[in-house]
Amino acid sequence: MNRKIFVIFIALLFLLSFFPKIIFAISDTSSVPKEERFEAQILRVDRETIIDAEGKEETKLSYKVKAVNGYFKGRELTINSQNVGQVKKSEFRVGDKIIVASYQSPGAKEVFFIEDYIRRDSIMWLFLAFVILVFIVGRKTGLGSLAGMAVSFLIIFYFILPRIIQGQNPVLITVIASTFIIPATYYLSHGFNLKTNIAIVGSVITLVFSGILAYFSLDLARLSGLASEEAGFIQALNPDMINMRGLLLAGILIGIIGVIDDITISQASIVFQLKKASPKLSFYELYTRAMVVGKDHIASMVNTLILVYTGASLPLLLLFIDNPTPFTQVINHEIIAEEIIRTLVASIGLVFAVPITTLLAAFYAKLK
Repeated sequence: MNRKIFVIFIALLFLLSFFPKIIFAISDTSSVPKEERFEAQILRVDRETIIDAEGKEETKLSYKVKAVNGYFKGRELTINSQNVGQVKKSEFRVGDKIIVASYQSPGAKEVFFIEDYIRRDSIMWLFLAFVILVFIVGRKTGLGSLAGMAVSFLIIFYFILPRIIQGQNPVLITVIASTFIIPATYYLSHGFNLKTNIAIVGSVITLVFSGILAYFSLDLARLSGLASEEAGFIQALNPDMINMRGLLLAGILIGIIGVIDDITISQASIVFQLKKASPKLSFYELYTRAMVVGKDHIASMVNTLILVYTGASLPLLLLFIDNPTPFTQVINHEIIAEEIIRTLVASIGLVFAVPITTLLAAFYAKLK
């Protein structure tokens, strides 16, 4: 347990050394802000039926809301149905918590606009259920895995993303961060032992191999990293500041880090359990027997990975399902090619991780 605390301490020191400077500012509340977003709750929904110019009935809605924070805190406001965002107007009900945007029109008149629901509470309840279930099933190991997850998020949000925004090389930053994410999450989740050490080495080798494969794959496929809508927004906000192709490669590397943990730890654990059950097994027997289970891992993990990426891209795939364009031309679209290459590189990395980790584990188990 002391070693786990040491790992967390080192990881926090690493993060603190790279924290962006925090600037505190006192806002001026003496005047109405030109633009502001604040939270509110719907108190009443009013419906009015009117007859339009063509003689058709039309229902107009207005919402009585109360601001719960920001400059307008405590004020009751009326927002008409035309000032509602893309969410369906009919779904708003009394008691709903919403996000409201305000701005001043050219005539200095305050205009309020409902942007969206507040989903924070639902997310927090689901996250709480996840934490409780992990603790009930995993106990100390589960708590370690949660701590590892927290370290990963801290490194991503306080080290990787700020430096990429500053224009630094996304791949280099991701590789540096990986040297902290992999050992911190592995040791916190699985403890300090030879099994974990071997899994870390196998994961690092797999990550290097996958990174090289991804680099050449992106180069051969001539991917620019600009196919997605998010990439377009980034370029519009920070033109020529971020290497979008490097960002695509960095995203692939982070995704691979997330999927190789299970398979490398499992293979190392299988080898040492075989050695414990049958100490006289040779190196070859340890390797071949562990690979029998490893092949099952490959089949299940690759299928899982394919389905995960397909599920995430389902809306995109729907755009092409009824398209008369041949399949061989559809996969040429960069936005489709990105997902295919991302999936294939991660799958190849998974397959590569099984024999590499098994070889390392069998070698060290025989020496032990």
